[in-house]
Amino acid sequence: MPDSVVPSPLTSQDAAPPSRLINLVRGWPAPSLFPIPLLQRATAATLANPDIANSAFAYGPDPGHEPLRRALAEWLTSFYGPAGGGSKISYKRIAITGGASQSLGNILSVYSDPEWTRKIWLVAPAYFLSFRIFEDAGFANFGDRQKMVAVPEDDEGVDVESLRRHIEECEKRAQKEGDHTPVVKPSRPWAKIYKHIIYCVPTFANPSSRTTSLKRRKELVRCARDFDALVVCDDVYDFLSFPTNEKQMEKQQGGTDKASLPRPVDLDRTIDGGTERAGADGFGNVVSNGSFTKIGGPGLRCGWIEGTEKFAFGIAETGTTKSGGAPSQLVSTFMADLLETGDLQNHVLSVLQPAYARRFFKMVSAIEKYLLPLGATMPQSERQVAGGYFIWISLPGHLLSTDVVQRAKIDQNVVVAPGEMFQIPGDESEVNRFQRQIRLCFAWEDEDQLSEGVMRLGKVIQELLKEAPQKGLQHKTESSQNRESVEKFW
Repeated sequence: MPDSVVPSPLTSQDAAPPSRLINLVRGWPAPSLFPIPLLQRATAATLANPDIANSAFAYGPDPGHEPLRRALAEWLTSFYGPAGGGSKISYKRIAITGGASQSLGNILSVYSDPEWTRKIWLVAPAYFLSFRIFEDAGFANFGDRQKMVAVPEDDEGVDVESLRRHIEECEKRAQKEGDHTPVVKPSRPWAKIYKHIIYCVPTFANPSSRTTSLKRRKELVRCARDFDALVVCDDVYDFLSFPTNEKQMEKQQGGTDKASLPRPVDLDRTIDGGTERAGADGFGNVVSNGSFTKIGGPGLRCGWIEGTEKFAFGIAETGTTKSGGAPSQLVSTFMADLLETGDLQNHVLSVLQPAYARRFFKMVSAIEKYLLPLGATMPQSERQVAGGYFIWISLPGHLLSTDVVQRAKIDQNVVVAPGEMFQIPGDESEVNRFQRQIRLCFAWEDEDQLSEGVMRLGKVIQELLKEAPQKGLQHKTESSQNRESVEKFW
């Protein structure tokens, strides 16, 4: 790498690592953005009403606090609007959960079987903390048992053509072997077992930040229908959307209250006859997994799923819910107040979207200044809408993420997430290799630290590029240890 292409801010070397740690791993909302005053008001108002307070401390109905379900239905209808088909979303399509992670566990509990369900198809790179949830549900990869399979992405998002081809091959093998797969779970009138589960983050994916196009979303729904598959969509970043043009963002004086694309669950509801088309069983083929984590705070532990009314009822029949009552019953009453008054919607529009947009622009500007001249690249750099929490970087030259991550922490006191963290464990396919990628999060650190963090990272990359070409191979066997060292900053 010629020195002439290296930006001048990277030419000096610090004598010692900077004293302040900059954490670009942690995918949490910044504490300064928590809606604490809004929750204080909502809590006081809710608990001052004896009728609401008494129900708030009780078990609650299995589908969840009805006022929250109704308020969510109104907000989702307004936000997705024409993009979602323009028709009103019924609150009966919604069940309240303890957050997106608990939702995923419940979905697998009700709608999958570790033997009958053929595969879990994960769009890769994938959210790494989801792997344990699939493994706990009986889908771990070990020995000859391959249950979790990577599906590639490209600039349009989910590569549905590749997914369809691999599911077809899977079905052919099953038919050739006689398809004698046993069913572990009993038959239940309020549930069903899908043959395949497809897991993805269609909008502002974690970690790649890609957004799946409308064309691919439609293809994904039709693919799921053809193979009796359930598409589980983590739609937790949809509300954190803003233009990629900074001047346009400033002109708007805030974010947007309308989605740019329909969710796959909206398409399942509307295209080709929808979920009530002839021959359909009424459960649908897509579920939207929503959460207040990214727009309220992780400690709320409150979320929702949206699917068909039949699907939502099945989630409400989960054993843990039947025993323990509706998840997050107390917090649900607070969130219902925030939505009914419009406080949460306004917080998202006037506080969160502008704040995350500023952070995004700061980080992108630093990447363009310190990383791209070194040969690093970003996916989907020519998109109309940005959002979410993350930016996915492909490293230049021969560099491996394990080297960069280790040296960044030691030499510059900045932590970033290595691409290997997002590989599906046990899948050795070529599409599941991300040794030359890293993920940066712009949500957690204060704005003024983002440029500094990227600049420090640029110094590390510059130094590694100057070293011997084979230097990037030396830590290859240490990826699991390196991952453990990074996860403590999550």
